[in-house]
Amino acid sequence: MSEPVVVVGGWASPFVTRVCIALRLKGVEYEFLQEAVGRKSELLLRSNPVYRKMPVLLHAGRPVCESLVILQYVDEAFSAAGKPILPADPYRRAVHRFWAEYADAKLHSPLRTLRGMVGGDKVDAAEQVSAALRQLEEAFVESSGGKPYFGGDDVGFLDIVVGSYIGWFGAAERIAGLPVLDQARTPRLAAWAVRFCAHEAVGELVPDAARLVEFGEVLRAAMAANASYRP
Repeated sequence: MSEPVVVVGGWASPFVTRVCIALRLKGVEYEFLQEAVGRKSELLLRSNPVYRKMPVLLHAGRPVCESLVILQYVDEAFSAAGKPILPADPYRRAVHRFWAEYADAKLHSPLRTLRGMVGGDKVDAAEQVSAALRQLEEAFVESSGGKPYFGGDDVGFLDIVVGSYIGWFGAAERIAGLPVLDQARTPRLAAWAVRFCAHEAVGELVPDAARLVEFGEVLRAAMAANASYRP
């Protein structure tokens, strides 16, 4: 009997989305425990006492925290299942890890500004995201080698990391009224995003932009009602 796998998180979080995509890509069945908006469960706080944030992966009751760490854990713990998520070549693995950390460092904060989660100049935030996406398009051209995905013939580690933001690109555009993933500026990345969302392991796991806009309103209200709450 296989050991139980549980994901603790929220459907709208890109960091949670990437964990679910990785598990589906590996063909691993899992239970999803949805966190309530506005408060954090005892299970989450007990499982991640350091950062107190989602996602948490529970494998046989043992917690693994931080999404990039979880992706690598899933690839190793379920190495016999599905295709590898990270490249086999050590250098390519290092390159993909570099760009994954770059994506999180450059996209997350300005997207929060565009979504109205924090203050700041939205025009400047949109340009920060656009500049990062131009860099990531160059990384895509180099990493893909002319194939459909960052990972080559199939979705891989870097696809999952960057792809987890796609829903929020669309939501940020609607909320701020500014272009984010612009086909004119990054045509290859825009085409990749369409392919990524159509992949059988992705599908509905990337949330719809309109639904995310509605969720953003709920989240902002929850944060206003509880100053100490941070998702």
